[in-house]
Order: sequence, then structure tokens, then C-alpha cells
Amino acid sequence: MDKNLKKVIQIFILLILPIGLFAQKDVTQFLDIPVDGYKPEMIEKLKSRGFTINRESEDILNGEFNGTKVNVLIGTNNNKVWRIAVFDEYPTDETNIKIRFNNLIQQFANNERYSTEADSTIAKYSIPKDEDISYEIAIHKKRYEAVFYQKSIKHDSLSKELKRKKDLLTQKDSLNNEEFEILKPLMVELGVEIMNSINKQVWFMIKEDYGEYRIVIFYENEYNKANGSKL
Repeated sequence: MDKNLKKVIQIFILLILPIGLFAQKDVTQFLDIPVDGYKPEMIEKLKSRGFTINRESEDILNGEFNGTKVNVLIGTNNNKVWRIAVFDEYPTDETNIKIRFNNLIQQFANNERYSTEADSTIAKYSIPKDEDISYEIAIHKKRYEAVFYQKSIKHDSLSKELKRKKDLLTQKDSLNNEEFEILKPLMVELGVEIMNSINKQVWFMIKEDYGEYRIVIFYENEYNKANGSKL
């Protein structure tokens, strides 16, 4: 990230920008479906993507996602959808789940829809080949999970526009004060979009049941998440 943009974001944080500035209606998507609205509507949208209602429970949908047979659950808060949970339908063993987990990290880190620091992300979350995850889970209660954030809709277009204008102004690594003032409004807008992505969380984990392992992926809309206001 450009150090001038970091400076702008830091100023925002220190000034405590109003929450309303960030609360744009740009929410997490699953299969290009906004994680929002009401559960019956979401079920119909998922069915249009090829998912079917589970024979044993109408709250579960079955289908295929990212090359794997999965079950899908819809989480709600105050009747509004806030989470889509995607479970592997069939469990696997420890060796294969480590491979699958590490492959998912690579896929998310290489996906342009997500804002990540790819180098540190892979090092931080990847499971070493020789790690005994059954031991770590049972004895050390370790959770194997990785967190990513979907970019806002405007993020890429603003990034490209900022780069284009910066290239027109200077060929140096840093901007002088006059150049900074010219670009500051665009940098501020991009900073807001970067912070908006915090509300578009996608994360996944390894779920263990009696020596069998599944991946669970969560697509979450933080705007609809329970925040304790109804307690």
C-alpha cells in the first residue's frame, strides 16, 4: 500500500470518522449473490445456482462448490441473512485436509476479489507438512482457520484511477505536498473502500469430528450480524 494512502487512513482513524461513512450497501457475496435479504429469497437464489433442498432437512441445501460436494446452511439475525456456511459433504483424512486447506489459502490469496497481503498470508495460515493436526487440535485446542476480506465494488476502479493520476503527476516513489493535495480526495475515497472491506469477511476452518475432517467456509455480512443491540 502507498505510504501516502496509509497516512490518509491513519488520519481517518485518529479523527474517528462517523460509522455512517463506511456503511455503504456493498455486502459480501456468495456465488455473486449478496449475503443479505430474507432466508426464503436466499434459498430461491441458491436453487437457481443448482443447489437443492436436502431430503432430511429443509434448512440444508446440497450442491457443488469449488469442485467439492457441499452442504449449505443459511444463518439469520432478526430474520435477515448474515451468514452463508459451506460444509464439505464428505469428510476426509488428516493428510488430505491439510492439502485442501493449504490449497484454499493459495486460491484466496491469488483471487483478485480479495484484499490480502499475499506473502504474509500464506506464511501465516499454511499448515506445515509434518504438523500433526489431530494432536494440535486435541491437546493444544488449536483452531486451523484463515480470514480474508472481499474488496468493495469500487476498490479496483479507484486503485487504477489513483495509479493513473499519480503516474501523470510524478515518476518518483513519493509525492510532494502539492501532488499529495491533488490526489488526496481520491486517496481518501480509496481508504474508505479499503475499510469497507472489513464488513465483507470470508473465512474458513477445519472442522474435526472423531478423526474425520471437513472444511467449512463462512461468507459473512457484518452489517446484519448480531451486535448486542437487542439484548
